[in-house]
Parts: sequence; structure tokens; C-alpha cells
Amino acid sequence: MTALFITGAGISKDSGIPTFRGEDGVWTIGSRHYTPQEMATRAMYLNDPAQFLLWYFKRFAAYRDVAPNKVHFWLAQQCNSGAAHLITQNIDGLDGKAGNGDYISIHGRLDKMTRLHDQSRFDTRQIGAHENLPLIRAPWDAVMAAVGGSGMNGGMNAGVDLEARLAALEALDSNRLIAALLDACLIPRKGMQAGQPEMEHSLKPYVLLFDEYYTDLYRMTEAEEWMATASQMVFMGTSFSVNITMIALRTALQNRVPITIVDPEPVDIETMFGIPGGMADITYCPMTAEAWVDGQG
Repeated sequence: MTALFITGAGISKDSGIPTFRGEDGVWTIGSRHYTPQEMATRAMYLNDPAQFLLWYFKRFAAYRDVAPNKVHFWLAQQCNSGAAHLITQNIDGLDGKAGNGDYISIHGRLDKMTRLHDQSRFDTRQIGAHENLPLIRAPWDAVMAAVGGSGMNGGMNAGVDLEARLAALEALDSNRLIAALLDACLIPRKGMQAGQPEMEHSLKPYVLLFDEYYTDLYRMTEAEEWMATASQMVFMGTSFSVNITMIALRTALQNRVPITIVDPEPVDIETMFGIPGGMADITYCPMTAEAWVDGQG
């Protein structure tokens, strides 16, 4: 049995990426006409892919070259040594950049896309089912080059100025950007199917949207197996606002394994979820993930 880490947006904050539900978070800032919960949906992608891709690109593309921080590297060491498993809610890919050889991005990856598919295709509950739909490198650099923004491309060591990157993205001509995004994602702009993604052909961001559900495309069976065999669970930088944290917490309580919650303002899960006193071994660590990691020696 190994330790299982469940991480949220809080661990990427030191890399410059805002938390999703903070004042400057992605789920706090929507578009001109839609809330984030309306934009980040499969329905929006299918019915108005131009606006979906424009919103998605402007909100996330600036973060594609951000470098991992100390916590990502420490987690990579733990996982690569066999001492731990990692399930992250983050789509930033920073754990992979830190050298983590096998972790689960339960909500997808910013740098990847898939062919548009029927979700039920991955309801097999079979480990390895995700391999039937290859992940494709997201064409963000090609999109930037097509709209004359190639100067914003660069590696993760390029000293990314996120505020400048976000401002530059907002300044791009939206019509040219939409055209480039539709072309890059293989969504026709002319003909009978103009503006409509084509099943098994068009590219969809590899990200779990609000109206989608966990499938084995996101390695859900493996995630549940890791939860079931964990000797302890450590929740880092998460607000317990998404389903995967609830599933993991329920499993930890059922298996009576120690739970550690690391966050500057940790959620009191006993009060929030009505857990009877003494039912669970829960340790609250009111500190940043980096400070907690420093204390592990």
C-alpha cells in the first residue's frame, strides 16, 4: 500500500497560475455573455465551438509554458520512487514537466486534445481503455503563429510574464483567432457542416467539462484502484468543491486510513460533511504545500 496525494489548484499557485475559485480564478471570470459554468461545457463546444474555443484559448493558453515548482518536483520524487501515487485535479501538466512518470490528470491536460467522441465509449471500467483514443498535442503554438502572435511562444524556462501574456491574448483579433482555432481543431468553416464539430474527426480539448462525467479516458478505474489501496491520503491545495475529492474522501473514511489536509485555510471537512467526531483520523495542516513539503525532510 502506498500514500495517495490528491492535489488541486493551490499547488500551482507558486508557479503563477491563479486558483480556479479565487477572486482572479478561471471559474470566477466568465465571458461577456456566459458564466464559466456555461462556457466550459460539452454543449457549448458542440453548439458554438467558435466561442468555446476562443474562451478556452484565452483563459488557458497563457499558462502552457509555466514551469513547475518545488511541490511538483517533490511529488514526482515520491511517485517515481514507488512511495506514493498522485491524482491531480489540475490540467496544467506541471507534474509531468517535473518528471512524474505516472500520475493521473483526472480532469485532463491543457497541452493535449482528443478526437471528439461519444463518452459512453469509455464506460468499460477497464484499465487501459483510455489508450484506445490517442492523446494529440494541442496546436496552441500553430494557432499563435497563424494570428501573428508567434512571439508569445516559448519554452517553460523562457521567463513567462503571465500578465503580459494574458493581455496580449486579449488584444488579438478575435475573428482571426476564431478562424485559426477552428482550422487547428478540424472544425469546418464552410459547407453544410460549417461551425459544427464532426464526431471522430474534430479535435476537442482533453479536459473534463462541467456536463461530462469521469470515464476511463481520464483513467477513472485506475484512480479508484489507487484510492482503494492507499495507506493514507493527503489532500493538498484543494477546496473539496469537485466530485473526485468527495469520492476519495468517502473511500478514505470507509477504509479508515489517515487523512491529511494541507492548505493555508484548510476546509473543516468534519463540519462540512457531518463526519462524527472520532470517526476519522484527520490532520489539518494550515500552511502552503511548499511549507508542508519542507517539513517532510
